[in-house]
Amino acid sequence: MRRQAARESAARTYARALPIVPVRARGLTIEGADGRRYLDCLSGAGTLALGHNHPVVLESLRKVLDSGAPLNALDLATPVKDAFLTELFRTLPAGLADRAHVRFCGPAGSEAVETAYALVRAATGRSGLLAFTDTGGERTAQAFDTTSAETPDARVTRLSHPQHYRRPFDAGGERGADLTALWTEPFPDDPATGVPLPAGVIVEPVRSEGGVIPVPGTWLRRMRQLTADRSVPLIADETRTGVGRTGAFWAVEHSGVTPDVMVLSDAIGGSLPLAVVVYRDDLDAGEAGTPAESFPGNQLAMAAGTATLAHVRENDLAERAATLGARMLYQLQQLVSEFACVGDVRGRGLMIGVELMDPEGEGEPGSSGASWAAECDMEVSGRPGSGPRPLPAAPELAAAVQRECLRRGLIVGLGGLRASVVQLLPPLTITDEQAAAVLDRLADAVRAAARCRRGGTAAAPTW
Repeated sequence: MRRQAARESAARTYARALPIVPVRARGLTIEGADGRRYLDCLSGAGTLALGHNHPVVLESLRKVLDSGAPLNALDLATPVKDAFLTELFRTLPAGLADRAHVRFCGPAGSEAVETAYALVRAATGRSGLLAFTDTGGERTAQAFDTTSAETPDARVTRLSHPQHYRRPFDAGGERGADLTALWTEPFPDDPATGVPLPAGVIVEPVRSEGGVIPVPGTWLRRMRQLTADRSVPLIADETRTGVGRTGAFWAVEHSGVTPDVMVLSDAIGGSLPLAVVVYRDDLDAGEAGTPAESFPGNQLAMAAGTATLAHVRENDLAERAATLGARMLYQLQQLVSEFACVGDVRGRGLMIGVELMDPEGEGEPGSSGASWAAECDMEVSGRPGSGPRPLPAAPELAAAVQRECLRRGLIVGLGGLRASVVQLLPPLTITDEQAAAVLDRLADAVRAAARCRRGGTAAAPTW
């Protein structure tokens, strides 16, 4: 780690927060060079749908290596690619699978977002995008910033993303989603907004880096209708939410929405770098012979991806994620009433966020996730009132919880507003017993961090 600090960029993120040297891993468990074992609920930032070194993934890699097949085949047709696409098409939303084309691109999610933008720009002859952000930090927004710099007329208009906790328009629940949708409706084609009809609208069904914020199904359906009425392609960014993570194979399926374009990465490579853009065939404006990427044909990633997609589908792991995730979410929501520093617990499937706040910051006395939940219920039932505003984010406390988790042998991520949201992204193969251990260690870590904040002594680590 000392050599890493001396040789590598200061941009290191995970290595700073997680000072471990992993040497072996299997399933949910990582073993460090010091012999300590950790439950990994970061899962390679969500790339490990089946956990570390799953047998079906390892076997798929061995078959390719032993076959003598080329490891990089550019964009040529190969048996490995054909098997991957066949399995991918089996999983796609029905409304898209029967008329989809696929474009392989650079292996990162940000490159897939750039590819999706280039696709809709060429198909519509327009420039500009509508995106939904509040807290910033999403790789989607970063990719747009890069694209905008390279293409001066690629204007990105960022609008409010619906959420029930740090909610725009002082409204949560269905009312907040309605107001956010109403605010969005004029932008695609009303000259008064100063925003021309865009090439596309991009949404995350669950905002990942933004703090694990699921979008309401009604809001996403309204965005689908809004874009369809104006012939604007709807792009679903499923880089983090796909392959069963949220309790459906693709997160858009929760709302019954079929997008025009899907951006897929992370888990589809079975732990190896792979990204593709899936889109309606009538959007295919690519010219024959257009120069391709250098690495669109990673055969190992495609083989691992095929094995992962098939295993998730054949073993109903998306349904398992929905059931276990709901149970974990329910148990974690008890932290809101137990700890004044826990503002909100939210998520979908095995994608869960715990937002930490400063209970001594400025805000209404007693403001908490519980009061926000009650206020959302008030608005749904039509009763008036805007309720207390959430207290300030507590990034230092969230970092302390992450450290306390690590001391207890649990690896978690951070995200959201000023990195104040503790994120859980366990593999879909996590057992009930492992889930119980994760919940116990996280609750104990929150308790220890809160005690230290009040000037007490941290609890001893339990391994």
